[in-house]
Amino acid sequence: MKNLSRRSFFCYSGALTAALAATPGLCAANSDPDRPNIILCMSDDHGWGDVGYNGHPVLKTPNLDRMSKQGLRFDRFYAGAPVCSPTRASCLTGRHPYRQGIPWANEGHLRDAEINLAEVLKHEGYATGHFGKWHLGTLTKETVDARRGGRERWLNHYAPPWEHGFDECFSTESACPTYWREGYYDKYGVRYWTGPEELVPESELRGDDSRIVMDHALEFIDSSVRNDKPFLAGVWFHAPHTPVLSDSPDTDGYDEHENYYGCISAMDEQMGRLRAELERLGAADNTMLWFCSDNGPIPPGRKGDLKGRKKSLHEGGVRVPGLLVWPEKIRKNRVVDMPCSTSDYFPTILEVLGIPLPDPDRPYDGISLLPLLEGRMSRRPQPIGFESQRQTALIDERYKIYSRNKGKRYEMYDLVEDPGENTDISEQHPELFQSMIKTLEQWRESCRQSWKGADY
Repeated sequence: MKNLSRRSFFCYSGALTAALAATPGLCAANSDPDRPNIILCMSDDHGWGDVGYNGHPVLKTPNLDRMSKQGLRFDRFYAGAPVCSPTRASCLTGRHPYRQGIPWANEGHLRDAEINLAEVLKHEGYATGHFGKWHLGTLTKETVDARRGGRERWLNHYAPPWEHGFDECFSTESACPTYWREGYYDKYGVRYWTGPEELVPESELRGDDSRIVMDHALEFIDSSVRNDKPFLAGVWFHAPHTPVLSDSPDTDGYDEHENYYGCISAMDEQMGRLRAELERLGAADNTMLWFCSDNGPIPPGRKGDLKGRKKSLHEGGVRVPGLLVWPEKIRKNRVVDMPCSTSDYFPTILEVLGIPLPDPDRPYDGISLLPLLEGRMSRRPQPIGFESQRQTALIDERYKIYSRNKGKRYEMYDLVEDPGENTDISEQHPELFQSMIKTLEQWRESCRQSWKGADY
């Protein structure tokens, strides 16, 4: 496989920027001092129904509820995969994780040849920071850490965020406790890192993990604003992934599942804290603040009336809470019914900044949502494809096909009339059914070629 080195990428990007500078209109946003800040917040194993605004009867999420009334509320927002690592890859690259060799959690890593959002924005003068769960490769070569880090057999998966475009990091390889007490480094074996072999002392980790993550993210944001520099911040919470732990006052008022509900309420509080700090800094209006989950829940998480949970390509495994607040651009709240995806982040943000997609011949699975934000789009121009383990699926504006055995037998559902996927309607729409199968199989073949390195 031919890999594109870091140096090659930046030389290529420089040439691309120079070429675009000679093209009227395409680079205006790049020279605009008011380029928007970008914050990508993500929860972990957080179900579509695990928010107040989607009707949870017990859980309190006032800050997410407020976001849902002040920007875009995506009622059909899809994680790139039904587990964490693949979805995170789709967020940064705009490409399905199967193209990148990241088929499952703790498998593969973010390849050097993949062009990711942090690299592109760093080249455009943005400060870049990652805070929380990385899960796209190991973070240490010397210390036994998390699932794979520091073990000889996994050295080829060393791919920390600081080698993929992020200037500042406070990152774990994989899941860690949602609440820290003394002794947890040894108990759970998952550590925080800030750079090459730069381990965060356990003594600095006490209390709610979402607060700790936000502490570091806000330091980065404050510094960026003070230095008049636009920024990209990935704030990837661990809540409510196991081990689920919490404490008072976040657990107060919950008679059952207090640790699960408590850690989500604690995360919600940090979303409110983030927004308050952006307001204090005068940066709220010009900041695109996104929020979603990386996949569906495990019990006791709720997925509403949707079928399936984490690990499933049924709706409950991939349809997740999705929000966007950007006061300067989105002045009136709206509910979006069009299917949207984590793969859409990359092309959307680049179009907002007037940056063409790098290597336009490379297959991208996401689309730019800028026309949607501006009220010029109501239907998705292309379907969303999925593959995960033996499951495959394709979702268009209304219909979905799904197979649990790599396409040997498909089912078809009307997601508008039947979001719970209760009734197979493939026999009622034979031509559309076969057309969707053909589209999905062509897409899968494209992903297979990408996996082999054809795009590099």
